[in-house]
Amino acid sequence: MRVLDDDERRYRRRVLLIVAVIATLASVQTLYALAIGNRFLLKDGIDWIYDVILWLVALAVFGRGRRFEELAALGVAGVMVIAGGHTAYDLWDKVASGRRAEVWAAGWSAFSAVGLALFVLALMLRFRAAENPLIAATWLSSRNDAISTTAFATIGFAVRVSPSQMPEILLDIVLIGLNFQAAGAILIAVRRDWNRREDSAPAAPDGQARNKIASSEP
Repeated sequence: MRVLDDDERRYRRRVLLIVAVIATLASVQTLYALAIGNRFLLKDGIDWIYDVILWLVALAVFGRGRRFEELAALGVAGVMVIAGGHTAYDLWDKVASGRRAEVWAAGWSAFSAVGLALFVLALMLRFRAAENPLIAATWLSSRNDAISTTAFATIGFAVRVSPSQMPEILLDIVLIGLNFQAAGAILIAVRRDWNRREDSAPAAPDGQARNKIASSEP
């Protein structure tokens, strides 16, 4: 494992704090949703679990070398694809069943989601220009959470209790798009990092290259 610089150690401490807070909220909400049989709160609790997995992956491999960090970034992209697919399935179920959230559940969801998303965003804001693909991946995730949860808090609460289901459907479509966009951005960042490392790799001296060619000839 390589030695972390001050900024990377700061990133690691902040990820530890984020994991602890999100895991506590996810556990409490998921267990409560299962106890009362509320599918809306259960979906929200599972969404928090996606975040816990994402941050744990980042924490486990950070500082173990560029290759491990790039693979973890790809894993984060995979989690985002799964989250987008889960939201798409939940959207289909809403449309098919006409399921709507209770007012109190929608209010709690909005309040807790915005508070946590802004908390995470504040911690990650300083890393928004990071070149490390893993740090960039977690920054993009926190950005997505802040955008989507703020939208659901300011607009989603009203549309979830309105007579029409269409505004809620449109918001879900935006959230699905953000997940897939972030996954694509991570793939591009990892590919760029690979290309940069290949371009900076020292070429073999001509003499060594000729010796390798000569030794391979019959």
